[in-house]
Amino acid sequence: MTTPSLGRITTVPALDRPDLLAPPVAAALAGWEHAAEVGVVEIDPEVADTAAMAAAYDIGMDTGANCVVVAGRRDGQERAAACLVRADTRADVNNLVKKLLDVRKCSFLPMDRAVDESGMEHGGITPVGLPTGWRLLVDARVVEMDVAVVGSGVRRSKLLVPGRLLGLLPGAEVIDGLAG
Repeated sequence: MTTPSLGRITTVPALDRPDLLAPPVAAALAGWEHAAEVGVVEIDPEVADTAAMAAAYDIGMDTGANCVVVAGRRDGQERAAACLVRADTRADVNNLVKKLLDVRKCSFLPMDRAVDESGMEHGGITPVGLPTGWRLLVDARVVEMDVAVVGSGVRRSKLLVPGRLLGLLPGAEVIDGLAG
């Protein structure tokens, strides 16, 4: 099976380069039946942010998918979720995500907590290999993407994943209108 490519990006099978993956990402891919369709590409960490990567590799912003981590509280219990949305949109945190989590107020998880709890680097958090207590909310438009560029858990590489597979990640909930 071939791994995806996009623009000037050519990947290698992600499982062939565990050195380019955060440990939780490598572990998740090792046990996932669709891992052979996931590619990884080494990049300059200075262009890890979506807009910089799009410019550096001649790809559109509509090829990226960003994973943001949010949380809220209800009855003294924290409810966390990772939201995967196209890079040219924003997660509807204050309305739909808040409603889905059934919390009064929803906000982005502080970066140090997101990094610590995920085992991934700032700017590299990905929906692959998330902590088991976090929900994974995937915007339906991400699943429609031919190939999505997402984090690899580290800033020095990116995963290229067929969009349809992102909706098949363990625990993924595909949500219409998650982003606006």
